[in-house]
Amino acid sequence: MNTRKVLLLAIFMVSAACFVQAQTFKYIGAGKCKMCHNTEKSGQQFKIWSESKHAGAFLTLSGEKAKDYAKKNHIADASKEPKCLKCHSTAAMAGSLAETVTVEEGVSCESCHGPGSAYKSISIMKDLELSKKNGLIIPDQKTCEKCHNKENPFYKPFDYKAGVAKIAHPRPKS
Repeated sequence: MNTRKVLLLAIFMVSAACFVQAQTFKYIGAGKCKMCHNTEKSGQQFKIWSESKHAGAFLTLSGEKAKDYAKKNHIADASKEPKCLKCHSTAAMAGSLAETVTVEEGVSCESCHGPGSAYKSISIMKDLELSKKNGLIIPDQKTCEKCHNKENPFYKPFDYKAGVAKIAHPRPKS
């Protein structure tokens, strides 16, 4: 094979690899997660989330505390303010990558676990490493501190271990 063909093949291979790496994962919404994560076998993970403060995070932006804060800080509506929504709504955080997630879901599964469009299928979810390659995030303290930080006007010192215990939703051992 001549040098030119080798060079063209190399360029093609690098371009193809870059294209695969550039895949954009989309946010699909908690309703899609519910399909598999709301059974006894899954540990009722969806139910646990739906009863959590995270699920109700968007609604807090319509509460009196948020309204008072908004008024004092010349914000017309906290439930439409990007500075508030970035931590109170997965859909707002997702922006143009939001496929079927809604603002009203609050802080849903994908805020912590990453957009699920590519890892949602059972064949991928059965393999942790494959799931990670397809966008699954295993949240850590840094994940939580994207919102639980001093930028939050209602900040309280954040205890990661206590916080994780409050939202724990482990899958039962098989």
